[in-house]
Amino acid sequence: MHLIPKTDPRRGLRFVLLAQLVMAGFLLVIDLAATFPKPFRKNVELPTGPVSPGDQRRQYRTDRTNPGLLNIDDPLDLPMPEAFPDRLNFSESLVDGIGTVLLVSGSIQDGDAARFKAHLSGMKEAPDLIALHSPGGLVFEALQIGREMRDKGHSSSVLAGAHCMSSCPYILAGGEERIVSRRAIVGLHQHYYDQPKLMPVVFAVESIQAGQGATMEYLIEMGIDPSLMLYSLKTPPDQIYALVEEELTHTRIASKIVE
Repeated sequence: MHLIPKTDPRRGLRFVLLAQLVMAGFLLVIDLAATFPKPFRKNVELPTGPVSPGDQRRQYRTDRTNPGLLNIDDPLDLPMPEAFPDRLNFSESLVDGIGTVLLVSGSIQDGDAARFKAHLSGMKEAPDLIALHSPGGLVFEALQIGREMRDKGHSSSVLAGAHCMSSCPYILAGGEERIVSRRAIVGLHQHYYDQPKLMPVVFAVESIQAGQGATMEYLIEMGIDPSLMLYSLKTPPDQIYALVEEELTHTRIASKIVE
């Protein structure tokens, strides 16, 4: 008769705790590494000045409008703030030839979709146009704002002197009519989708893929060619790819181009 040797439960517990510590350390290293420059990534010297077809990548800035990306000699329909607010700011103006314009400017932060909806509901009359000037921010909030605009039948725009970058073009996509000035910037790059810190890699990848799927589903829902995401996926997050007129109209992110 063979006796089954007794196991020490404390030994098994120590093994489990050790494995958890190793995994936590591994994930911590990955998380910290993401905050430092990539040592093996080739540094690219980006050009400056106005963009043109084939010369459309620039440094991505969230602190202020990218200087020199636009040649603007003529007066603007609506003055744009040079510094982006820390979160979405809503201001109303009466513009000749357009009517009441609601300018939505600043970084897109948590809760801004609800704030946008509340501001629209509080207006005495619906705006004739919603103008965007934003460096981007939370993708999910941008999708919510875009859907709210489409549900209410509002038109969106990026007027002369304005920049709509990162996740901001998804708000633009929500407009029933989408007006973009030749003297404006609509730019895309890779996005960070919301996910907890120290999330295991396999779940982080799953979360990113789910976020990209939701974004593509939204674009199709809005009647935008999902190929728009190619410009986003191929551009590193520290750069911005500015769409030229042919790309704006081909992907239908702009339904009308104006001066």
